[in-house]
Amino acid sequence: MAKGVVMGVIGCVTILPAMVLLLDKPLQKTRHRALIPDMGRLARGVTKAYPAFILLFALLVAVLAALLAISEMGGKSSQTNALSSHIDASNTWTFFQAKTIRQTVVRTAAEDLEATYKDNPQGMPPAVKAQVDRWKQTAQRYESEPETNEGRRELSAKAKAKEQQREKSLSAYHMFEYASAAYQLAIVLAGAAALTSVIWLTFLSAGLGAVGLAFTGLAFLAPTLIHL
Repeated sequence: MAKGVVMGVIGCVTILPAMVLLLDKPLQKTRHRALIPDMGRLARGVTKAYPAFILLFALLVAVLAALLAISEMGGKSSQTNALSSHIDASNTWTFFQAKTIRQTVVRTAAEDLEATYKDNPQGMPPAVKAQVDRWKQTAQRYESEPETNEGRRELSAKAKAKEQQREKSLSAYHMFEYASAAYQLAIVLAGAAALTSVIWLTFLSAGLGAVGLAFTGLAFLAPTLIHL
């Protein structure tokens, strides 16, 4: 192993420099263009106008922080609305099930009495018939009661509307979370750009801020437009 290390060091000191010198021209011929544009002139301009750019960075960070606060507030509000809508939907479905049970009991009692007197030659007594009619009316009222909006049909529509509100609020909450992440990364990059004077970090920070602003707009205006 020691011999290998010694031979490697000798090769790096003697053979490798000679090969670099011999192959320098072929290497230069196959050299490709730089993928990142030269920003030396722009960086020197930034250095000369450093106080102005410090002010610009401070303004950028302030705007991003304000947008982050708005996004966080919107996210908390959407989360609270989603929980509230979920509770309302669960309570409404519970009321719906109770109505269904009561309707089934009343309807079954009416059908049982009708079946009992179906083959009776004397027919159904008036008092029993009146009771059956009342039970049928009650069952119908349990099915739909527009006056109080507490019939099964109205309760079902109300519960479904609450579920839609819950899904919309959850979608908005996720959009606000994505926006907050973009704003936080943008603030970090803006601070790094101010400390290092690397200009492309500023553009990257502004781009992430624009992405966060787009997510914030979607959260407020159309949270269900994009599913992520």
